[in-house]
Amino acid sequence: MFRHDALQGEVIVISGGGTGLGRAMAERFAALGARVGVFGRREAPLQEVVGAIQGAGSHAAWATADVRDADQIKAAIDSLERQLGPATGLVNNAAGNFLATTEDLSPNAFDAIVRIVLHGSFHCTRDLGRRWIARGTPGKVLSIVTTYAWTGSAFVVPSACAKAGVLAMTKSLAVEWATYGIRLNAIAPGPFPTEGAFSKLMPKELEEDALRQVPLGRFGDPAELADLAVYLLGPASAYMTGECVVLDGGEHLKAGQEFARFVDLPRDVVKGMMAALRPARS
Repeated sequence: MFRHDALQGEVIVISGGGTGLGRAMAERFAALGARVGVFGRREAPLQEVVGAIQGAGSHAAWATADVRDADQIKAAIDSLERQLGPATGLVNNAAGNFLATTEDLSPNAFDAIVRIVLHGSFHCTRDLGRRWIARGTPGKVLSIVTTYAWTGSAFVVPSACAKAGVLAMTKSLAVEWATYGIRLNAIAPGPFPTEGAFSKLMPKELEEDALRQVPLGRFGDPAELADLAVYLLGPASAYMTGECVVLDGGEHLKAGQEFARFVDLPRDVVKGMMAALRPARS
C-alpha cells in the first residue's frame, strides 16, 4: 500500500525496537527508505534486528539504554544520530507489564512498570523534542499505548495508570508543541501475538475466549500495526496530531476492559494462573 520510498529521508528511532512490535516497525520503516535506530536494554535482539535490516540493504544502528534513565536516553540518541543523522521521528514502544492482583503488588513492582512506560516515554519524548526545538526542525512522535488507557483494566493497574499517562502526554504536547511543528499521535493495539508481552499476559486456557472477544475473529498481525505506524509518521498524516488510533479488530467495543473477564473466575484460580506465568527463579 506504500511506495518503496515512502519514508525516504526519515531517521526514526524506536525504544524497545529489538523484539515484537518494535522490530516489526523497525523492519517496515527501513524497507520503505527510513534510516532506523533501535535502542533498549538488551544488546542481542538489537544487534539481531539491525543485522537483518542491514542485510536487506537498508541503514540501521543500535544503542543500549534503560528508558528509565534520562541520561542513558540522551547518550543513546546521541550515538544513533552520529551514525544515522538527525532524528526526524520517535516511536515510544518500550514497555513492561504483568498480570497481578493489585492487593498483592509491591511498591517496587508498581514503580517498575510506571517508570518504564510513563517515565520512559516522557524521557524519550522530551529529549527528541528539545533537539527539534533547538534545531528549528519539525518532528513526529508515535506512542504505543493500549485500549485500556481509557477504561482502565483490572489486574494490570500499573500498566493502565502508565498508559493513560502516555495518552495524556500525547494529547497535551500535541497542543503545546504544535507551534514548533512537532506532531504527536498514538496507536492503541489490541491483542497481537508476539514472543514477549502476549505470552506473559495471555494464559493458554483463556486464549480461545480472548479470540471470541474480537469481532473480526482473529488476532492482529504485527505487519498491520507497522503499516499504520508508517502512515502516522509519514507525510500523508501531516494534519493529524493528538490522535490515538485503535487497532484491535473491534475488541474493545465488544469486550470493554481488557482483563475484566478474570473477575468471573474464582480468585484463587486467577492467582494460580498468574503465578504460572511468572518466570521461575534460579
